[in-house]
Formats: sequence, structure tokens, C-alpha cells
Amino acid sequence: MTYDYIIIGAGSAGCVLANRLSADPSVSVLLLEAGGADTKLEIHIPAAYTKLHGSSVDWGFWTEPQKALNNRRMYQPRGKTLGGCSSTNAMAYVRGNRLDYDEWAALGNKGWGYDDILPYFIRSEHNEQYDQLDPTYHGNSGPLNVTYATRFQTPLASAFVEACMQTGIKRNSDYNGSQQAGTGFFQFTIRNGQRHSTATAFLKPALNRPNLTVITHAHTQQILLRNDRAIGIEFKTGKAQTQQANARKEVILSAGAFQSPQLLMLSGIGQADTLRSLGISIKKELPGVGQNLQDHLFTGVSSLCGQRGASANFHLKPLNQLKALAQFFLTHKGPMTSSPLEAVAFLKTEYLSAQSPPDAVDLQLHFAPVHFGNDGTTDFYDLSTYPFTDGYTVLPTLLKPKSRGYVGLSSKNPLAAPIIQPNYMTEEADRLVLISGIRKAIDVMQADAFGTYSKGINIPLDFSSDDALWAHIQTFMETVYHPVGTCKMGTDELAVVDPTLRVHGLEGLRVVDASIMPTIVSGNTNAPVIMIAEKAADLMLHDKT
Repeated sequence: MTYDYIIIGAGSAGCVLANRLSADPSVSVLLLEAGGADTKLEIHIPAAYTKLHGSSVDWGFWTEPQKALNNRRMYQPRGKTLGGCSSTNAMAYVRGNRLDYDEWAALGNKGWGYDDILPYFIRSEHNEQYDQLDPTYHGNSGPLNVTYATRFQTPLASAFVEACMQTGIKRNSDYNGSQQAGTGFFQFTIRNGQRHSTATAFLKPALNRPNLTVITHAHTQQILLRNDRAIGIEFKTGKAQTQQANARKEVILSAGAFQSPQLLMLSGIGQADTLRSLGISIKKELPGVGQNLQDHLFTGVSSLCGQRGASANFHLKPLNQLKALAQFFLTHKGPMTSSPLEAVAFLKTEYLSAQSPPDAVDLQLHFAPVHFGNDGTTDFYDLSTYPFTDGYTVLPTLLKPKSRGYVGLSSKNPLAAPIIQPNYMTEEADRLVLISGIRKAIDVMQADAFGTYSKGINIPLDFSSDDALWAHIQTFMETVYHPVGTCKMGTDELAVVDPTLRVHGLEGLRVVDASIMPTIVSGNTNAPVIMIAEKAADLMLHDKT
């Protein structure tokens, strides 16, 4: 089998690449996905998001014990199906901050400043509220549907936005527009009340193209190299013999921040001493492979709700859930059309430099109209572990963590899970910002706007001191499932790819996914990954070298 382009991973980036590259009928494209088709019903029901973790469409990774967090192992879901994490995430569409991308450019990545990448966000987007937004920042002809929640929203969402304003956070009706800072309602990748993943938006419209081949349940074993050039890949489907596919032009690695570095290392690309210790032959020494792991972190501040039916917990009770499902299938309206998130705020804490630009942010408040319980269970979003208690939660989120970790190999077996060591909260600066964020979340929860909705904060039980809040963080803190940075873009000695996303020192091999981010963006990461893939496809299709 020989193709012009081979894409490893049909996730958020891989589906975009498959569409854009195969739009040129003169090139042939092979897309490999380790998971299966996105036929699982819960994928397409937004409120069924909680049923996907630990299921057949989740890799279900875990970190190493986190010393700063009572040696807890942290759950790391990753999509294992067409669409990847865009088929299993909470569907929030957040681009990040202008300053994020200008920082990338300042680090030596020419062409990645905000003004450079904005057209790629716009290219993807079909915004349902386009006529109400500034067209400088939005599109209405792209394949990816973006919308505010128009089919269901609890009254608690508006109460949260009003509470934020009462505590000094300005109203911002479009955090993806001219400024990010402020509070408003989330934008989502939802269409007609159903999840709009990259598999639905980008891949499925291209499946009938004769020059695009998609193979599911295909686990890539290694990238084949000859004379410092990627010439193809080895992969297996089920119990079949190892197969080989050859690439005339390029192999593109889009397996995500955990598995892209894992596959590079399995192929002999990485830190020499580490690879030798596992009996892997060195093909190209790149010490930065797997390093620079960053992630967003949050913890919860929850209140019981004093009005029956106001929170989403009410709709998740077994009898009400059946009614909501019937409404969804009959009308595509009601609570099943909603993400577990509803509203958001972006702001700066006192720890952000006074010299930072006015729109700089280091804290995000996710608002969810559900009560998450108080048993310290690891996965906040696994609502099946919590009692059906009416309530709501503000999740202060650390946007610009200083702590850095790494991804490593547990063995040279391609089917073994990688070592994931994020070193969460090991930097004092991260602790200070998140403690400050909890205090801000408490202020918001105690604002008059929540009024009769509130029966009082019951998580954390003790917020009398910073020590009490740190103890709460150690017990309840979770990742937001936004790992990035492990094949970072740049020109320094730990950079893995250059600004065109080519792997340093090798020809015919690029990495295109969240792993190339040199620093994490200020917000949920799915939209930026789609943008990265849009720009990468443009780079490849216009590559004259």
C-alpha cells in the first residue's frame, strides 16, 4: 500500500487533515485510527458526555502518583474513536487569548502569531449566531458548527453570569471575539442538538472521495525511517499480521499529546539514553520528545440548590432522564442537547504581572449546573458516582501552569500505556493562583444573583484559610483533560518540530496535534487543535520543497 500522505490518528486534528488534504484529487491519503467508528449512541447526545469516560471509546489513561496531591493518580480520558477527543469532550469552543499565539511567535515560531492564525479559526467555523457577532473574528461557511446553547439552558447559567458581574467581572458576550476577558455563556460544537465532532464535520463529508482511505482498529506500531526520512508506517488491525503502508510525501503524526511522543520514541526518535535502556535503536536523538507536558487544572466550589428543577441534577434523575431522552429523540430539544458546562468567565488574579496587557488572563471559571458530591472521587464528570442532589458548581481553573511534566515509555510494546508524569502543582505559583481562584469562585457563589437558588456552599466545607483551601485542592483537584506540549514547536534544543511542524532533522515527518503547542493556551484546547490542523494542511498543500 502506497499513499502520498499517511495520517496517524483520526482525532480532532486527523479528521481535519484528512478532509483538507484529500480535497486535492491529485493526492492520495490514508487515515489510520486505533479506535472504531463513532457509532456509540452516547457520543452524539451532548448530555451523555458523562457516559463516555471509561467506555469502549476511551483510552482511559492514568498519571503516575502526584506527590503534591496526596499521591493520587489522575484520570486521563482520551478519545479512542473517529473524531478522537472531539467525540468525547464537553464540546466547549474556546480559542484562547490573542497573547497566547503572539507568545508562540515571540518564541521563534514565525507565522503563529494571532493575526496569522485567526484566518484558520474562521475557515473552520460555521457560527449560528454569525449575524450577531463581529465578522472580523467569525465565519459562517466552514464545516464546524458553533453555537450558544439555544435548545436548553438552566436558569442557573444566567445567575452565574450576573453573579460574576456583581463581583467585578465585566460582561463579555463573545470571548472568541476582540477580547477574551469577562463573563458570558459558552459556545459549543453542537448542531441540531447533537455533538458536532470533527468526524461529523470534516471526515464524513469526505468519505466518498476515491483518494481517501480510512482504516479503523488500526494500531500503529512504528514509523519507518530510511536515511533520515519517514518512508511509511507499520500497523496492526486486531490479530492480523503487521502490515506496512508507504508514504510518497509525508507521514503525519496526530495521535495526541500522550501518544504522539510515545510513537516517536517507539520509532527510535527521542532521548538516546532512555531509548537505549529499553532496547530501542536510536534513529534520531531529540531530547525534547515527551518533555514540556502542560495541562489545565481545576477544583470545585459547589452549592446545594434551593429551587427544585433549577439544576441539571434534577434532569439526571432516572425518571426525568427517560423523559429527557424521549424529548431529545422526538424534537432534538431539552436537557439532553446540553453540555455539562453552561457559562464561563476569564479573568486575571493578583498574581498576574501588573505590566501584563489588559486582556491577559490566568484564571477561568467553568460553571456547571450540577453538584459534584463531596467524596473526593477522582473524575468530576463521572456523575454516576454522585447522589442526585440538586446543586451547581463553579470550577476555578488554572490557565497558565508553571509546573511541567513528561511522557515516557513503560516498555517498547506499542500496546502498553505510556508513562504520564505531569508533576501537577509542584510549583508554588500554581498553588497561589488556584487558591486565589477558589476565593473568587466563593465570592461569585455568595453574590446576590444566586439568591433563592442557593442553600449555601458545602464544598469546600472549610474555606477559612489558605491551608484549608490547599487541603481541598489536594483532595479534589482534577485535570481539565487538556494535555499539550510534548512535541513542542520551536527552535531551541528541546523543540521537536519546527514552525512548519516538521520533526527536526527528519524529512517527510510532521506532528500535527496539541503536542506541538510550546505553551498552553488560555482556555479549552479543542478549537486550537482544529486551527493547528487547518494551518498544517495549508502548509503541506502549498509546500513547494
